[in-house]
Amino acid sequence: MSSLTLKRVYEAPEASDGARILVDRLWPRGIAKDKARIDLWLRDIAPSDALRKRFHGKPDAWDEFCTAYAEELNGAAAQAAVKELLEQQAEGPVTLLYAARDMERNNAVALKAWLERGEGGDRSPT
Repeated sequence: MSSLTLKRVYEAPEASDGARILVDRLWPRGIAKDKARIDLWLRDIAPSDALRKRFHGKPDAWDEFCTAYAEELNGAAAQAAVKELLEQQAEGPVTLLYAARDMERNNAVALKAWLERGEGGDRSPT
């Protein structure tokens, strides 16, 4: 697998980003779709609205969020998006884009950790 990095969607794109994939369910505020350098928007890999709302503004519940999000990622609803992400990663570097202000506790951080643990491996491209 190629490199996997994280970046706020508001940061300037760089050539080293590779495929820039937005992993938020909602389009980021203040980013025009025609000017954004987003190669792929994987809404279905983002936490569900219910999960997002349940943990929004609760940094002390980070571990609980990660566990609940991993369950969603392992579920049927996210399988196609996970497979697509793994296919992109197999082709070259990938940067996961997110809009959250908290750079240490957000769904992209949790997704990257989940992927690095190999939990998405059963959906790897053939």
